[in-house]
Amino acid sequence: MKKYQWAGLGDINAFFGLTLDNIAVLLILTTTISSTVPWLDQAAGSHSFSPDFVMTHMVPGTALGVLVGDLVYTWMAFRLARRTGNPTVTAMPLGLDTPSTFGMAFLVLLPALQQASGPENPLTRGEAEPSMRFAWHVGLMVLLMVGVIKLVLAPLGNRVRRLVPRAGLLGSLAAIALALISFLPLVNDGIASVPLIGMVVLAIVLYTLVAHQRLPFGIPGALAAFVVGLVVHWIGVGLGHWTGARVVPELGWPSSHGMELMAFWPFGAEGWAWWSQVWAEALGRLPVALPFALATVVGGIDCTESAAAAGDEYDTSHVLWTEALASLVAGTLGGVIQTTPYIGHPAYKKMGGRAAYTMATALFIGLAGLLGWFVVLESIPRGALYPILVFVGLEITAVSFQATPARHHAALAFAMLPALAVAALLCIKGVFGPFPPQNAGDESLLTLQTLRCLSNGFLLTSLLWASILAMMIDGRHRVAIAFCLVGAVLAFTGVIHSPLPDERVGLPWQVLEMVPTGMQKAVACQTPWHWAVEYLLWAGVIGLAGWGKKDPAQPVAG
Repeated sequence: MKKYQWAGLGDINAFFGLTLDNIAVLLILTTTISSTVPWLDQAAGSHSFSPDFVMTHMVPGTALGVLVGDLVYTWMAFRLARRTGNPTVTAMPLGLDTPSTFGMAFLVLLPALQQASGPENPLTRGEAEPSMRFAWHVGLMVLLMVGVIKLVLAPLGNRVRRLVPRAGLLGSLAAIALALISFLPLVNDGIASVPLIGMVVLAIVLYTLVAHQRLPFGIPGALAAFVVGLVVHWIGVGLGHWTGARVVPELGWPSSHGMELMAFWPFGAEGWAWWSQVWAEALGRLPVALPFALATVVGGIDCTESAAAAGDEYDTSHVLWTEALASLVAGTLGGVIQTTPYIGHPAYKKMGGRAAYTMATALFIGLAGLLGWFVVLESIPRGALYPILVFVGLEITAVSFQATPARHHAALAFAMLPALAVAALLCIKGVFGPFPPQNAGDESLLTLQTLRCLSNGFLLTSLLWASILAMMIDGRHRVAIAFCLVGAVLAFTGVIHSPLPDERVGLPWQVLEMVPTGMQKAVACQTPWHWAVEYLLWAGVIGLAGWGKKDPAQPVAG
C-alpha cells in the first residue's frame, strides 16, 4: 500500500476556501441578528441582540460544532485511505449550513427575541439580558431538535429520497439559495450598497469560483477576493480622509471583550418554568427545523455520491451521523447553526486537497470561536466576504437544477416563489420595521398580508408545491393528491400560510383571535380555513382531471 499523502500544497487553497466560507456564515449570523444601536431600535420598532452577546454566547458553540465535525471527517479520510490503499483520498468538507443560518436568524432567533422582549412577559419583564438569553436558548433548543431529527433520518435518507421527488427536496434549498443567500447579501449592506468593494470582489469570485479560471501563480480565488476587498476598503478609507469625500464606509475596531476564553455554557440557574417555556417556543419552530434537517440529510447523501464519483467512496450513514453529532455538540455548547457536508468535495479534490485542509479548518474555526478571535468580524467590510455567499447560492441553485430531471425544472422554479415572498417581506421590514406604517392603505396591507401568508412556513410550502407539480408532470395523480392533502392539514394548523406576523401555529379559531388590530380586513380572505380549502380544491381538480387515468409505474424520484 502506498503511504497516504494526507497533506500537500493543494490543502492551502482548500483551507482558505472552506474557512472563508465558514467565516462568511458567521458574519451573516452576527450582522442579521445583532446591532450596535440600543437594545430597542426605536426607528424600526424591533429588538436585536448585542454583538457582544452573539460573540460570547452563540459563536463559540457554533464554531466547536465545526471543530468536531471536520476532525471526524479528517479521521474518516485516514481510515478510507488505509482501507482502500488510495494515497490521494480527499476528506469530506464540513461547515456551517448557509440556508439554515438565514432561517435561524429570521424565523427563530429574532421572532423569539421579539416575543420575549414584551414587558408583560413574566420571565424576562422586557429586560435586555434575560430576553436575549431566552431567545438564545430557543435557538439552541431548535438546533438540538435538528440534530435529533438528523440522527433519526440518517439511516432513512435513501427512503426519504424515494418518497419525495427531488424537485421537492431540492426546490426549497434552491429557493433559499437564490432568493436569500444570493439576493439579500447583494442588496442588504453588503455588495451593491458599496460597489467599489463588493462588486470588485464579486468579479474575482465569479472569475475563479464560478468560471473556474486560474489566477496567476495559482493564488486561491477565495483568498484573493478577500484580500482585494480589504485593500480596496483601506485605500478608500485613506482617500476619504485625504479628500474629505466618503469613498467607503468606515468600520470600528473590535469590541473590548476581545481575545479571551468565551463563557458560553448555556445551562445556568434557570428553573423549570423558564425551560418549559423555551421548549414550547422551540417546538413551535418545528416547521422551520424539519425542512432544514431534511435538506441537510438529502444534501449529505448527494455530497457522498459526488465524492464517490470523484473516487472517494465514503459510507453514507457515517457521513450523516457525523453531521448530526456535530450539530448536537454545537447545540449542547450554545451554538445555533447546524453543520452540514459541503457540496464542494470534487472541487477540493481538484485543488489537490487531502486531509490537512479539514484538520486545519477544524482547528482554526474551533479555536477562533473558543478564544474570541471572531471579534475581528466587526472590522471586516461586508463586501469582502459576502460575494462568497453569492457563489454559494449560485452553486446550490445550479447543482439543484443539474441533479433534478429536466422535466421537473418547472417544479423546481415553482418552489422558489415562496422564498421570493420572504425576500420581499424582509426588504419591507428593513424599511418600515415589523409593523406596517400608520398610514398604510387597504391595498398595501393586503399586499403585506399576502407576502406574510406565502412566507410563513415557506420551506414546507416550497417542498409541497414542487412535489405536487412534479407529480402532475409525471401523471402520478394519486401521489399529487396525497401531497395536496398534507398541505391542507399543514395550512389548517397554521404550520404553513399562517396569517400571523410571528408564524404561530394553532387551529384556525385560535389563530384568528391573535390577528393584529388593523389587519382583520386584510386577513378576511386569507384565513387558515381559506388556505386549507384551497389545497382540498387542488386535490379535487387533480382528481377530476385524472379520473379514469392509471398512474404510471414510475419512481417518484427519477
